[in-house]
Amino acid sequence: MEIKLPDKPLQIDSSLLTKFNLPRVQRAMTQCLQCGYCIDVCEAHRQTPWESVTPRGKIYYIRNIDTNGIGAVDKMLGRKIELAPDFVDAMYKCTGCGNCEVVCHAQIKLVDLWEDMRAWLVRNGVAPLSAHKGIAEKIAKYHNSFGESPAKRDAWWPAEVPRSNPPDVIFFAGCTGSYRMQGVPQAGVIILNRAGVKMNCLGEKEYCCTSPLLRTGNDTLSLEASETVVEKADGMGAKDMVMTCSGCYKTVSSNFGSYYSKVGQNVYHFSQYVEKLINERKLPLNNEFNHKVTYHDPCHLGRHSGVYDAPRNVIKKIKGIEFVEMERSRENSRCCGAGGGYKSQFNDFAVNIAADRIRDAEATGADVLITCCPFCVLNLTQGAKKIGSSIKVMDLAQVLLEVTAPKE
Repeated sequence: MEIKLPDKPLQIDSSLLTKFNLPRVQRAMTQCLQCGYCIDVCEAHRQTPWESVTPRGKIYYIRNIDTNGIGAVDKMLGRKIELAPDFVDAMYKCTGCGNCEVVCHAQIKLVDLWEDMRAWLVRNGVAPLSAHKGIAEKIAKYHNSFGESPAKRDAWWPAEVPRSNPPDVIFFAGCTGSYRMQGVPQAGVIILNRAGVKMNCLGEKEYCCTSPLLRTGNDTLSLEASETVVEKADGMGAKDMVMTCSGCYKTVSSNFGSYYSKVGQNVYHFSQYVEKLINERKLPLNNEFNHKVTYHDPCHLGRHSGVYDAPRNVIKKIKGIEFVEMERSRENSRCCGAGGGYKSQFNDFAVNIAADRIRDAEATGADVLITCCPFCVLNLTQGAKKIGSSIKVMDLAQVLLEVTAPKE
């Protein structure tokens, strides 16, 4: 399937702006008090300290576009409203983490606002950015964001774990888990197998959930992806679907229904499903993990989906662990820097943010930083390497792989 994304004009006829029919955006313009509370928690602003990059700055710019673009004088004189490249750049210098939304006194749904604005920029031909365009082309052709062969989609599956037909659980690895961070879904599947869970995966039909596209303003492939995944999954007869990727968890559980249908399974993040297995005494924690650890909340799992307790509950059940919280945690957690298309377009900035998060973890005295998303593990590991930190970054599944191994 070919996809064409416009890469041209930066001038838009003012009549087009009358189609800017997004009530949520116009409410946000009215709601915003320009107080600036959002500035202090904006990681992108720390990397690019310009007012235009802040949530407040972006809203100010959007308000001016909205006011000028629908003005009667502009129409009468045939004026064109120019969307400066700097504005487009500012809209994408954002990880989509949602920290600004947490501190917003006006309670503006800022995550939705940024995604709506990016979609509007794409529709009007001034976006996406180059890296995001490349990702879209790969997903359109190969159904994954890395341009890898669909035939290798499930090559990560551990040889020692049988595939059941029908399964109780469909394990959804996601693009990063399937092609770059295979150790995370491998650990997840081995752990669930130790608890006696019968599993399988979607194979070539595990299309990219399209989270990288939705977060950067492109929903053209979301119908095909959701339809393919839902139809294949529902045909396998599984009761549950489990995933280690927080981005996939948010998209499959929250976004699929907007484009096709929700999956027929109960959707769990791996941390939630493991907590359930431990509480049901189906997953023995055989070994100690003698480390001082802290936990990083992935934005898509924490702020976006409200899953804070399950990972912590599992960590606290592991023998030998000394658990400490970072100063910024739960809904106030610092972003790892990898989300919202930010890492793909601004990798150096993303790694800088990850390095700041590593410093947060080091301040607790922990020697292991645990998180629940392969993309977070990837970026935080790069951040630790950049500053020469000795702290070890691990996914919860990798920790449990050691803890649930047969007792020697």
